[in-house]
Amino acid sequence: MTGPTAESQLAGFLAKFTPDVAALANACLAKMRQRLPGAVQPVYDNYNALAIGFGSSDRLRDVMFSIAVYPRWVSLFFWHGIGLHDPNKLLKGSGNQVRHIVLKEAAMLDHPGVVALMKQALLNAKVPIDPKGKGGLVIKSISPKQRPRRPVKT
Repeated sequence: MTGPTAESQLAGFLAKFTPDVAALANACLAKMRQRLPGAVQPVYDNYNALAIGFGSSDRLRDVMFSIAVYPRWVSLFFWHGIGLHDPNKLLKGSGNQVRHIVLKEAAMLDHPGVVALMKQALLNAKVPIDPKGKGGLVIKSISPKQRPRRPVKT
């Protein structure tokens, strides 16, 4: 699904989160869309998180970054983060491929170290994002069972 229906679906997904987390996610998405014109944005409303990818197509293998929204935070994921030169030690994670940065505010996307990591990832892309491409939002999956999108009060 693409176009206004996909945008309204994404807005509905984000509305499940607290206003603060939803606002942070929207601000991060706006910055990513500005930085990556032409990117295709596959959306996965998964069990653990809402993930919005940025890549040259809606196929997972072409996704370079994603914004993942959790009940208490928002993260920027680098899908091929393992090989990036990270002198500032910004990237977290221990898997075989993916690394992430927890974004406390959208302005963190403008941090010189984050910008440098993104530039590296873009240069390493097998299929680069065409800045003049159509891009667009594509709802790929909605998990029927999900963890609560707002923090559980204990």
